[in-house]
Amino acid sequence: MLNLIIKKELKEIIGSSKFVYSFAVSALLILLTFYVGAKTYQINKSQYDAAVAENIRSMSGITDWRMINHKIFLPPHPLSSLVSGISNDIGRNIAVRGRGELSPTDSKYNEDPIYAVFRFLDLNFLFQIILSLFAILFCYNAVNGEKEKGTLRLVFSNAIPRDKFILGKIIGSYTALIIPLLIPILAGCLLLLIMNIPMTGEDWFKLFLILIAGFLLFGVFINLSVFLSTIVQRSSSSFLLLLVVWIMFILIIPKVAVMIAGRAVDVPSVDEINSKKNQYAQQISREFMNKMSNFKASPSADIMKEFQKFMEKNNTERDDKMKALTEKLNQERRNKQDVQENLAFTLSRISPSASYSFVTAELAGTSLNLVRNYREQAENYQKTFAKFQTDKTGGTTGGGMTFVIRTEGDNKPPEIKPSELPKFEFTQPRLSGSLSSSLSDIGLLFIFNLIFFGASYMRFLKFDLR
Repeated sequence: MLNLIIKKELKEIIGSSKFVYSFAVSALLILLTFYVGAKTYQINKSQYDAAVAENIRSMSGITDWRMINHKIFLPPHPLSSLVSGISNDIGRNIAVRGRGELSPTDSKYNEDPIYAVFRFLDLNFLFQIILSLFAILFCYNAVNGEKEKGTLRLVFSNAIPRDKFILGKIIGSYTALIIPLLIPILAGCLLLLIMNIPMTGEDWFKLFLILIAGFLLFGVFINLSVFLSTIVQRSSSSFLLLLVVWIMFILIIPKVAVMIAGRAVDVPSVDEINSKKNQYAQQISREFMNKMSNFKASPSADIMKEFQKFMEKNNTERDDKMKALTEKLNQERRNKQDVQENLAFTLSRISPSASYSFVTAELAGTSLNLVRNYREQAENYQKTFAKFQTDKTGGTTGGGMTFVIRTEGDNKPPEIKPSELPKFEFTQPRLSGSLSSSLSDIGLLFIFNLIFFGASYMRFLKFDLR
């Protein structure tokens, strides 16, 4: 009996002209999402390679390591093109000196602001917007539509248990809507291989988990649609109610959660932090200038060498003071940001679409953790770069004035070799870390499915068939 109900549901959904048109549009958008993601990665990789090459070329002809303007760059990642997250909002380039605070610049949206207006077509948009509406379109009248057409009474003129009917309805809807979508998704994955996108085994597994989470979200809207069709008498009313709920889940709840968290937790602005840093920098600069005015070399000493040591010592002291204040202010701001973010994320998880966004961004490496990872790895690289510079010249640059002593002579100093510079290699989060961070949200999506499935099941047991 259950098989007959499932087959009936499959035939009604797949055999309708509405399914043909909707599936064709969805399949096209799925393929377009994978193609745009692959093409975006290729363009970003080309730009990244050109930027790295230009950074090396800019050092040609320089004879002193202290005179270079060195930058490091955030490399593109295939999954970040399929789930953009915040990867286009953060600065991708960092000018590295031996001392001082690091400041990322040149975000994707800074260079191409039109993308900030329209954003990108990615998997997050596809499942949240397109496929969730696809689920609503076919399941909003799963039960009340049958009643309006008179087929519900006809079905139950036979000895069919209610539990098997609603179970068959939901299983049939899942099968009819999800399995056909696997075809364009597999074709999209094949497209990544054809376009030679360098996906590792971990990347493929992360993409698999992103798709599983997407189908869980898809299932949430199927179960929600069936549930509302059991509590609303008219199918037109259930459709309108579903659109209201969809807007709440996709747009309202996440934004309201951020607004509430923003009002509840006061985080100092970047301008306030920078103002305090600038005031302190001016104070220690005045102290430094006073020390310079009081400098006196020993009568028997080499004045320039002694002055160079004096400058290096004072630059180090000034940098240490500035670094201590900067770390204190930044840490205070980060602590408040963490509280604000945790509150916003907790509240927004009322919406299953928010949980899906957190899963996809975490697995793709484009969540807020990207900012922290990039900053930490850049700071570690700065230490390596400072040691390299000290080994080469006896001192570091940044955090103050640098004096380079040159002697006249017939021999021109040899040019530096940029290839000797330590390479910056950004490391993506490991699968284990990404999985542990996203498991709770995957579990939430599963729970949402169980809640709405159980609600549909229990409500139909009491549904008025007349």
